[in-house]
Amino acid sequence: MNKQLRILSRTVFGMFLVLFAAITMIQFVYADELRANEYNQRTAKNGYKVERGSILVDGDPVAYSTPTDDENRFMRQYSDGELYAPVTGYYSRRQGMTGLEAAMNDDLSGLGNAQFFTRLMRTVTGVEPQGNSVETTIDPEVQEVAAKAMDEYTGALVVLEPKTGRILALVSTPGFDPSLLSSNDDAEIIANYAELNADPDQPLANRAIAGDLYHPGSTYKLLVAAAALENGTATPSSTFSNPASLTLPGSTAVMQNASRTACGGGSSVSLQQALVYSCNIPFAELAMSMDVDAVPEMARAFGFEQELDIPLPVTPSQSPTPADEAQAALSSIGQLDVRATPLQMAMVSAGIANDGVVMKPQLVDRVIAPDLRVESRAEPEEFSTPISEETAEALSGMMEKVVSDSDGTGHRAAIDGVRVAGKTGTAENGVDENGNDLPFTLWFTGFAPVEDPELAIAVVIADGGGSAHNNVGSSYDLPTAVGKRVMEAVLNQ
Repeated sequence: MNKQLRILSRTVFGMFLVLFAAITMIQFVYADELRANEYNQRTAKNGYKVERGSILVDGDPVAYSTPTDDENRFMRQYSDGELYAPVTGYYSRRQGMTGLEAAMNDDLSGLGNAQFFTRLMRTVTGVEPQGNSVETTIDPEVQEVAAKAMDEYTGALVVLEPKTGRILALVSTPGFDPSLLSSNDDAEIIANYAELNADPDQPLANRAIAGDLYHPGSTYKLLVAAAALENGTATPSSTFSNPASLTLPGSTAVMQNASRTACGGGSSVSLQQALVYSCNIPFAELAMSMDVDAVPEMARAFGFEQELDIPLPVTPSQSPTPADEAQAALSSIGQLDVRATPLQMAMVSAGIANDGVVMKPQLVDRVIAPDLRVESRAEPEEFSTPISEETAEALSGMMEKVVSDSDGTGHRAAIDGVRVAGKTGTAENGVDENGNDLPFTLWFTGFAPVEDPELAIAVVIADGGGSAHNNVGSSYDLPTAVGKRVMEAVLNQ
């Protein structure tokens, strides 16, 4: 009998231990994850009982809460909603949260662990609970100019401060107004979300950091050049044969330059000339002369294939190791399986601009308590050092020639009195069911001024400029014109 009681006691004791462990895990380990779960209606309802903190741009609220007379007590509102939607995202009773509304929810809602004592003191003193405000790194003038410059196109634009990683502009077009999803009318929210979600232009996608990634086209040649310069395979003056076409090894596939002729007209070109004219075949030859993993390793050092949050989660760009020389050749011109976000290509230019050091991109500058205390402040953080200062200087010089040379593909990005570095890209996207070319993806990335860079930029136009521009794919005018307009806005401040 005593033996049976001992077994029963130990069993009950063991069950209590399991229950205690489960409660501990739920209340402490998984608390934040459960609180953020989109199906947790208690969190959503509790969120409306607190005056949610504001999201600020240059001190002005672009997302804020206002009191209501209904049971929800507060409603989220957005000033210049579409302009800042890629930054703020939306906060909705029915559709959850995106953007900074989601990434900084603990701070904005006042429910973060760091705010425990503040909540306790407010309970004791009877002061209504209130969330922290979040100040972004966005420059309102640059954001506005960038959004207007991209208004006609489907695509995205990112502007970084190379020395700090601060994001000055984050644009995704076409966009949407978060206010459509933030009312306290459930039926209205559901109808608006259904319409936005069904829109073939995908306005809810944040093309700057996520969504369908793009072939980077010839902007990827910067990474091929970086790998070759860094490992000593080539210098800017190294020469390569320059045929009008190249049959890829072990394949019947033929590579051509965009002009369908010998690039630049000569029988050979230097690496610098190949970048200035954006020659495909010399870069393919260069990529095939190195180990097949040399360029992907360089891409990963700049951030490809790596997890990143700014604090918005960023979809990793893709640069898989080619299976053979033929794939290495196709990958070298930003095609095949290579994909990138505009943020990633801005990081490539920013790293070259910053003497080979890539700074971690930052969208949040500081978190401000309701009593105006600064609870936390973002400090510049080094992300990686993929290339030496010497390699960065060589690449900067080559990129400057892309813009300053009258025959350079980026010459339309030139700004009077300013040394501008850049690289263009045109990526093919296959054919439709009728065998017609799909609209090309157009790119520009670069930085300025070369001697003391204030900004790095990446522009992608996903539809070749759209039908209004006859889906121009062989012209570099569109992205370089957008890039120039935004760079001038930054430099003229």
